[in-house]
Amino acid sequence: MFRFQTWQAASWVALVSLLVGCGAEQSSDLSPEAVPAKPEVEAPPAPVSESEPVQPTALTAETAPLSDPLSRNAEPTLADSVHYVYPGNDLQAVLDAAAKDPNRKHVKVYAGVYRPRQHGQALIWLNKQHDGITLEAVGEVILTAANPEIANENHEGYPAIVNHVVYFGDGITRNTVLRGFKITGANNFVTESNESGPIQPELSEPRLEKNLFFYTDGGGIKIFGRSYPTIENVEIYDNYSSPCGAGISIDHREYTGGVVLLKNCIFRNNRCPVTGSAVDLLWGSAAVIENCLFVGNKSNGPLDKRSAEVGKWKPEHGAGALTLFPGSRVIVRRCTFTGNRNGVDDSGAGSVYEDSIFWMNNAEGGWPTGARYEVDIKGTSVIHRCFLNGDTIDLKGNLDSTKNSLGCPDPEFDKFFRPRAKEFADAGYRPIPD
Repeated sequence: MFRFQTWQAASWVALVSLLVGCGAEQSSDLSPEAVPAKPEVEAPPAPVSESEPVQPTALTAETAPLSDPLSRNAEPTLADSVHYVYPGNDLQAVLDAAAKDPNRKHVKVYAGVYRPRQHGQALIWLNKQHDGITLEAVGEVILTAANPEIANENHEGYPAIVNHVVYFGDGITRNTVLRGFKITGANNFVTESNESGPIQPELSEPRLEKNLFFYTDGGGIKIFGRSYPTIENVEIYDNYSSPCGAGISIDHREYTGGVVLLKNCIFRNNRCPVTGSAVDLLWGSAAVIENCLFVGNKSNGPLDKRSAEVGKWKPEHGAGALTLFPGSRVIVRRCTFTGNRNGVDDSGAGSVYEDSIFWMNNAEGGWPTGARYEVDIKGTSVIHRCFLNGDTIDLKGNLDSTKNSLGCPDPEFDKFFRPRAKEFADAGYRPIPD
């Protein structure tokens, strides 16, 4: 399928060193007893008038994008560095406008549900021309793949009408930021049509040829090619894709010029028939995952026709909520995995897992005949200061019990999945104020 190449160890060590100080600080310092306070939502700079009612349904092109909060026709100024989006505006059109705007690369999206206007490969897409944009939610902003008003009730993917909710294509750097959104609604809808717009301009590199996984994987978010965005404070939930990667699919194709940063994110109740129900790193991909919660994600589900042709991954025990294919690497810091159908399966080499909790990832169901496990990680990875307990703690028996707590006590999670037990004061996910 792909040409497998082993990453050079020195390159990875240098990359790890570079990332140690990058985004390592936690976004909150909440005590176990504190309940996150809900801050006041930033008020829109210019309310929509009664003559222009807000319609939080499908995205439409009927309303011109709000380039300026005070006037739809005002010329941008250096003092105004933001593009504004309200329900009813065409979000993709605003992203395209920001891509062409040399001064304004910040797009704020106000509360509402944003749906695709027509069938296509993605609700929104960002590729090389969009690099450097910060796309930020203000209030509760839901981006969904579903639009039951125009979806075919007889299609297996109903009510979804796009492959991916968000697509990050080739040419995206860490300077491109997705912040504060809720992403949901993917349901195994797949099309190769560019009718709604080409989400990825054609590329000459043979390694970046579009294959099955380009279209099928990454129901919530698809990251493709030389693409290394920052994704923070995002909740990805209730997505389904076949065969793999219902939440996020990362497909770097062995381009090692950067890594994806996932920070302060929640992955819950994402499902797929094979690998990486929450996050799936295909061959030769890389990510840093900091302060993220993985709960209720289920890989190894019932096989449909497409996933049956791909085949089972690790047929006895199956995949985890986080899957790494050969040649892929991650740094996982202060994350919590609980209630998933397996925790992590890592077939790469040289990953780092630290200060994380793996607790009872033994969700029932699925096709594996073997026991559920917390981690299935190669011995070449570094795992320290982690807390683990479940049906099978360490599938390959590679963890050092002097550097980790194997068979740890109950973390005593609160409703936000903060551990209340004192042993876990410096480990696992902590919610940010919402």
